[in-house]
Amino acid sequence: MTTDVPGRRARKNAQTRRALAEAAERLFLARGYDTVTVKDIADEVDISVPTLFKHVPDGKPAVMFDDGVERLESLLAAVHGRPPRTSVLTALRKFMAGRGPFERDPSRAFVRRTELIMTTPALREYSRTLWIRCEKPLAEAIATELGRPCDDVTARAVSRYVLEIPQFIGDEPQPRKALDAVFDLLEHGLPVAAGEKAGAS
Repeated sequence: MTTDVPGRRARKNAQTRRALAEAAERLFLARGYDTVTVKDIADEVDISVPTLFKHVPDGKPAVMFDDGVERLESLLAAVHGRPPRTSVLTALRKFMAGRGPFERDPSRAFVRRTELIMTTPALREYSRTLWIRCEKPLAEAIATELGRPCDDVTARAVSRYVLEIPQFIGDEPQPRKALDAVFDLLEHGLPVAAGEKAGAS
């Protein structure tokens, strides 16, 4: 009779990771990011500091986040699984519109978490790190959908620009409006100024 040891271990690791993330968020909101130590978070979950780092090698700024796998999988699914006759940029606009500060009807808990990330430099920078880790696979997905080589420079550019959006405009007074403005620029280019002839050099 075989036992599902790897499966149980994976589930236990995921539970510990979730518990750490919840504890970190709770402590950061209650006391402020800078006053909370890694030991405080570990103590909250009743594990040792070395065990915490085993689960979260990137340390304190990473504890509140997941490992980024869901983010990447969702991005790729948005590109590859978009409806027929939907452009890649339209699919990515819709995807981004449901994330972080761009969510239209967020819960109070979602707002508090987003504000914590956007107003804490270390958390905001780590969130950007998770986005940028998706750059190469997203660029390859875009290139594939456009029928271009996997290292196509335009696909790489679109990937980089899209993944920088949360960091770039996440704290705009009207983030959703800013999101649409950036995607309009990516899809249609810079509008021609009044009195300027299109194509003039």
